[in-house]
Amino acid sequence: MSLQDRLSEDLKQAMKAKDQLRMDVIRMIKAAVFNKELELKKSLDDAEMSRVMTTLIKQRKEAVEEYQKAKRDDLAGKELKEIAIIEGYLPKALSPEELTQVVEAVIRETGAATLKDMGNVMKAVMARLAGQPVDGKQVNEMVRSKLQ
Repeated sequence: MSLQDRLSEDLKQAMKAKDQLRMDVIRMIKAAVFNKELELKKSLDDAEMSRVMTTLIKQRKEAVEEYQKAKRDDLAGKELKEIAIIEGYLPKALSPEELTQVVEAVIRETGAATLKDMGNVMKAVMARLAGQPVDGKQVNEMVRSKLQ
């Protein structure tokens, strides 16, 4: 079952269960995917849809930080619940050990030795991890530490 089909099916289930938060989040995901499809003028595959959802999660995390600064724990809690629902549609995240293995393999393959090679390594690592929920900042820090 494709991710698009799964979203549609889960939306029906949420409507039947009258789960308003889940309905809102699934509709938000579908709208973001639709907008991306319009932008690219093509249908998205599951990996591209995962990237869109990763962006939605990143936006929610930033909102949580802002709400917590403003002492609005009620809104921060809602955003955290939305993050949990979105993450349910993403593939399992890599463990730090698995991420380290990927970074080290790319460094060996590209022959990178200094921080000047960081751009090439980052590009290759992110391409290899396409469709996976991965934090670019975490990858950047890991690549930087390996190249120093």
